[in-house]
Amino acid sequence: MYDAATIPVATVAKSIDHALLRPELTVDEVLAGCDVAASYEVAAVCCRPVDVRRCADSLAGTDVAVGTVIGFPHGSHRTEVKVFEAVRAIEDGAVELDMVLPIGMLRSGRLDDVRDDIAAVVDAAASAAIVKVILENSYLTDDEKVEGCRLAEAAGAAYVKTSTGFAPGGATIADLRLMRAAVSNRVKVKAAGGIRTLDMLIDCLNAGADRCGASATAEIIDDLRARQR
Repeated sequence: MYDAATIPVATVAKSIDHALLRPELTVDEVLAGCDVAASYEVAAVCCRPVDVRRCADSLAGTDVAVGTVIGFPHGSHRTEVKVFEAVRAIEDGAVELDMVLPIGMLRSGRLDDVRDDIAAVVDAAASAAIVKVILENSYLTDDEKVEGCRLAEAAGAAYVKTSTGFAPGGATIADLRLMRAAVSNRVKVKAAGGIRTLDMLIDCLNAGADRCGASATAEIIDDLRARQR
């Protein structure tokens, strides 16, 4: 179990996907976000599709990965559109793809449709990018969350993820534990939505998260450094 007194700064940094997804962000703000990600040596940035190339250029020569979103934020794009988005994102420099599964299809019990949608993006990414599947848990029952996780694993996804950060609710400790138990050790778990403090991030890691989406990256890591002085 991690705690703020002993967790290495590098462990926290490499658990963070620095989020650059707000629709109102200017180009300068996106580039400033890349500077933050590089300065704090986080795992990745997760940016809007329109920003992938500029983020890849900005982060060239660092070990910060570039990720983007697919079918965002509702998961309702046709599968072929998600595939096009994935291919184009990879061409622009993305190596991580956070895709929203078709939420309404999952809630309708159209499980083959959900699995096939995810698998099409996984196949398009091939070895060029990993795929993280966003369930958007605030719209789902616990049984639907478990089913979504299992479908994502069956389709070959690398991660299951709690939320987009744009729905009524975000990551919860109960959901992270549920998701961790729903998949094998081959699949990792990402928490997103509402992770604004160091304590919340550490709680997410202790509940089974491997990555955490956050925009308060500097505040979180600065707080950790201050506590460990």
